[in-house]
Amino acid sequence: MKVYQEKDYEQVSRRAANIIAAQVIIKPDCVLGLATGSTPVGTYEELVRRYQEGDLDFSAVHSINLDEYRGIGADHEQSYRYFMNSHLFDAVNIDKKNTFVPDGMEQDSEKACRDYDEIIRAHGGIDLQILGLGHNGHIGFNEPDDTFAKGTHCVKLSESTISANARFFASMDEVPKEAYTMGIRSIMQAKKIVVIVNGEGKKDIVKEAFLGPVTPRVPASVLQLHPDVTLVGDEAALSEYQGSILKG
Repeated sequence: MKVYQEKDYEQVSRRAANIIAAQVIIKPDCVLGLATGSTPVGTYEELVRRYQEGDLDFSAVHSINLDEYRGIGADHEQSYRYFMNSHLFDAVNIDKKNTFVPDGMEQDSEKACRDYDEIIRAHGGIDLQILGLGHNGHIGFNEPDDTFAKGTHCVKLSESTISANARFFASMDEVPKEAYTMGIRSIMQAKKIVVIVNGEGKKDIVKEAFLGPVTPRVPASVLQLHPDVTLVGDEAALSEYQGSILKG
């Protein structure tokens, strides 16, 4: 695993954007696995800036997002489709027909998951997968469990995840309790993976996930088994990481 330590969030975002930009330039029709949440916002802003300056072309890129809340439509301002449109898709020349997010309004969970796995398969898998890291070690919405979930599945969100998401909704009652998420198998089959972390609050889970045992109780720990993972974090997030580090 390659680990980059950057000074602050701005530099973390720039480093992650460098890696994504290189993938798009090397393979213009690549498949990007994208993540939502506060962590990658700066990375997407940097990609938009480079597109606006004429340095990137997303016209042939396909994207497959990690997850979506169940029961929320694409036009809901807290849906992950809405997030991606706002932070990236509306600002670059990507064809939205080539962007995929699980259908949160599909009530048949087996169909929703089956359809999404078929989308991933039909595109030949993911060239570069972007991940954040939850405080409990979740990646996507793959929560701590007794086993690693393989394919796309409907997950009941943990209380800690629900609480963390509550700030985005008017009341706790409105916070979704379930989500559709890409499975560990699809994530692990990505050719390359980039994990973005920042802030002191992530230092303990970074250590546990990347230096501790591989266990489904810490879903991100499975990334230790992937042949091409890059971890990009700031000084605070990597302060407990004792492995080899490349300084930004």
